[in-house]
Amino acid sequence: MTTTTPTAPTVDVPPADARVLGLAHYAARGVLEQILARHGVTFQQQVVLRAAATAPTPPTRDGLVADVRGTLKADPADIRTVVDGLLDKGLLVEDGAHLPATDAGRELLAAVGAEVAPVGARIWGGIPVEDLAAAGRVLALVTERADAELAAPTDG
Repeated sequence: MTTTTPTAPTVDVPPADARVLGLAHYAARGVLEQILARHGVTFQQQVVLRAAATAPTPPTRDGLVADVRGTLKADPADIRTVVDGLLDKGLLVEDGAHLPATDAGRELLAAVGAEVAPVGARIWGGIPVEDLAAAGRVLALVTERADAELAAPTDG
């Protein structure tokens, strides 16, 4: 008598491209935005607050805007509006020319991080290390090339 071992169903895996990358990004961002909404902050506010809180020294307004612009590829005027909103919420404070995160801002980031951790573990858990390394290399290259395109002069 011969025994056969059942095999996992074959799944059609699309090749990585801009659409697949976008779908993964927006799915993960949607999860994060649900958590952030429970804390009364937006995705952009969280990015700006994290940049201020993790900077080696408290950033200036212009430095913070430049840092976040590099991350979000957003209009500086929009980032300044986000900074103003964080100041209004008491999550950043003006200290001379610098904008450090307040205790409330750091506590918010810690609370969000605590909620995100188990969700992230469920999303990323079980993916082989070598697959994560390959994806990391590809995504770093895509980011580098896209940044170069954004920096290149445009016609028109």
